[in-house]
Formats: sequence, C-alpha cells, structure tokens
Amino acid sequence: MNKVILMGRLTRDPEVRYSQGQNGEQMAIARYSIAVDRRFARRNGGDEQTADFINCVAFGRQGEFAEKYLKKGTKIAVTGRLQTGSYTNKDGQKVYTTDVVIEEQEFAESKGSADGSTGGYTPRESAPAPSSADAAGFMSIPEGIEGDLPFK
Repeated sequence: MNKVILMGRLTRDPEVRYSQGQNGEQMAIARYSIAVDRRFARRNGGDEQTADFINCVAFGRQGEFAEKYLKKGTKIAVTGRLQTGSYTNKDGQKVYTTDVVIEEQEFAESKGSADGSTGGYTPRESAPAPSSADAAGFMSIPEGIEGDLPFK
C-alpha cells in the first residue's frame, strides 16, 4: 500500500503549468511544497520543533484547485501516494526525486484564522451558544456519567 497523509503549510505559491491531456484537452499540473512540523526529543530533555519540506504535485482538477485557491502560508491537509524518479541534470549528474502525487487536498483551517480576519464572513444573528460550552464551542461532560458513555 502506498498512501501518504500530511498536514502543513505551503512554503510558496503553487507553480502551475498546462500540458496536453489524453483527449487534446489542457491539463493543469501544480507543483508546491509544504512544511510539515516534526517533533523530536533532544538528549537534554527539551522539545524542539523542526519541519520537513515535502514536494507535492497535483494533476487535473486538483491542479486547478491549487492554482485557484492555494497560496504561500495556507495550511492544508493532503492525501496521495509517494512517487520516486530520477533524471540527469545539465552537469551529467543523476538527481533522484521524491514527490507526493496529490489525490485529495483540503483546507486545514478557516480563512479567518489564517489571516486573522473574518475573511469577509459576517455571521447572522443566531441562537446563543449553550451556557455549558467553552470558548472553543465544545460542551463540557457533566461529572459522574463515566459509566454511561459508550466509549472509554
């Protein structure tokens, strides 16, 4: 099985080009990379965070979506498959490549939380949130009902 699931932020705007598809139609090919956080424990006991930079390529409708909606800094979740390849560069050296071929991609945060605004969205008046909900909108579980929950 070859399946990759990643969440990260675009490191640059997608580079999109079009090539001839099978039926003579134009097909979008979008290339971008995402920074995926990696955590590891240091020997001194600290927790340092770094990132891996993963190259992605999206074809067809997925490429068109990337061209239209994705930009540097956008947090996305992607699924796809890992693909390796190689080519010889102009200096005659063999270069090996690894890309994630995108099958699905979706936003991992709202536009408002990405840029600190409401993203043009103005909420309509609605019923007030339940008083037992916290700031994130989650309701608290009442004390003493642990035995009634269908999961542990």
